[in-house]
Amino acid sequence: MAYIPLLLAVAVVAWFVVAYNKLVRLRNQVKNAWHQIEVQLKRRYDLIPNLVEVVKDYMSYEQETLTKVIEARGAALSARGAAAQAKAENALTESLKSLFAVVENYPELKANQNVASLQEELTATENKISFARQFYNDSVMTYNNATQSIPSNIVASFFDFAQEAYFETEPASRAVPKADLR
Repeated sequence: MAYIPLLLAVAVVAWFVVAYNKLVRLRNQVKNAWHQIEVQLKRRYDLIPNLVEVVKDYMSYEQETLTKVIEARGAALSARGAAAQAKAENALTESLKSLFAVVENYPELKANQNVASLQEELTATENKISFARQFYNDSVMTYNNATQSIPSNIVASFFDFAQEAYFETEPASRAVPKADLR
């Protein structure tokens, strides 16, 4: 009978250690997922100046579009945190869409092998960013669930395991595009 309080204390400590280690593992998974997004974003940032350089000679009347792409890239490079990064990335994506729409108006540019190659590389990178964002958001959900669920929320609050932010898209980008086939 004298061992019951000791066994209970050992069980509580063991549970505490297991819960803490789980939260650490989940927090590190979120950090890793964020770093995977950063790797893909860097790849994207490195491709953009090459694309701008190739198209700028053809697009003498479209300097405003190129300027917007360059400015959006700069804003995305300097953004910190998931919310700020998501906002900057959404602006960059919109400026790239504008650039690609303008490229469609220049047949000789559209036929340029360098432009086609860079567009293909950017498209592949966008897909990788999308997958990395999905993995990050899944990791954040798992981590946030663990920090909010009883009883692990006790350990989370005791050791200041803060909630993580999702990498979200702008509400405007969620709208379904309208197809006009007239």
